[in-house]
Amino acid sequence: MNEDGFRRFLEDWKVSEKKIDSHIAIAHMFEDFLTGSGHLASPSPEDLLAFSTWMIEEKLNTYNNYVGLAFYGRFRGRMDTRNAVVALLDGAEAMDNLYKKVGDSLGNEQREAIFAEIEIPPFGTPNAQKPKITQVVMERLEHTVGTEKTIALLKDCLRDLKKTWYSASRKKYLKSKDFDEFLKKKGDDFIAQLTKIKEEDTDFFGQKINDDVIQFVESHPEIRQGIRDGNVLYETKIPYMTIDFLAETDENMKRYHYCHCQWARESLVQDDVQVPPIFCNCSAGFHKKYWEVVLDQPLKAEVLETVLGGGSRCKFAIHLPEGL
Repeated sequence: MNEDGFRRFLEDWKVSEKKIDSHIAIAHMFEDFLTGSGHLASPSPEDLLAFSTWMIEEKLNTYNNYVGLAFYGRFRGRMDTRNAVVALLDGAEAMDNLYKKVGDSLGNEQREAIFAEIEIPPFGTPNAQKPKITQVVMERLEHTVGTEKTIALLKDCLRDLKKTWYSASRKKYLKSKDFDEFLKKKGDDFIAQLTKIKEEDTDFFGQKINDDVIQFVESHPEIRQGIRDGNVLYETKIPYMTIDFLAETDENMKRYHYCHCQWARESLVQDDVQVPPIFCNCSAGFHKKYWEVVLDQPLKAEVLETVLGGGSRCKFAIHLPEGL
């Protein structure tokens, strides 16, 4: 490995000296692993997943080590490696957070019954192994407490979402003359962001952006910024991998390329697993969180359609305050 080059690369990204050393160390381990498999010259996402399994066994599966691997993939120009790391990090905390929420809401006895004989996957577990656990937990949970209480446990999202991520949007909202002006600015900013990503040949949370993606977003206002009808805002997710989604003709594979949830997505291509679509209330909560920060008050979100439930898209309704 070009250690000096990687060090300079990390310094350019303003990584601290302590973290630089640890990132270089895990990169060396990954290269040793690739050398042993004969894939050093051209590592694949599968190599990254195999190395992640080894990291778990060796108790090296820390968040910082995965960040180092993501940097290493970018440094080597292997965005497929970098994106495989991002996919492992994406929402990895969700099942741990559900475990805590179930205990806080239902008590330890019911929690232990719902999670009986289930080991929550350690950090870095390949995403293909997660849906079976999600299916069992959601089926037991809904059977135990019913649909409404299950939704209540999911409605605020199982992700660790920081208010500071949306504080800039809150400031823009306060400077706008009304909600609709802000909504239009939000869409304009999204298109500008995608255009910049395309021009700089970077990525949008792991997916490549081209003119077809931008045109697709432009032609779907519910994705671009959302559509307000009275006190309800309708939002639709951008596909997880839009280029693949647009090119695909098989309806089930289109759903697979659309789904963002790493705790459910692989079930769309696994014959023996089917994650209940009630789990998508977590995704509705993800959308809701943004607007709760922007409007500075709690809101209600509703699932209208999801690919996990057999739909062609994931669409949510955000119920806005009266008199907005």
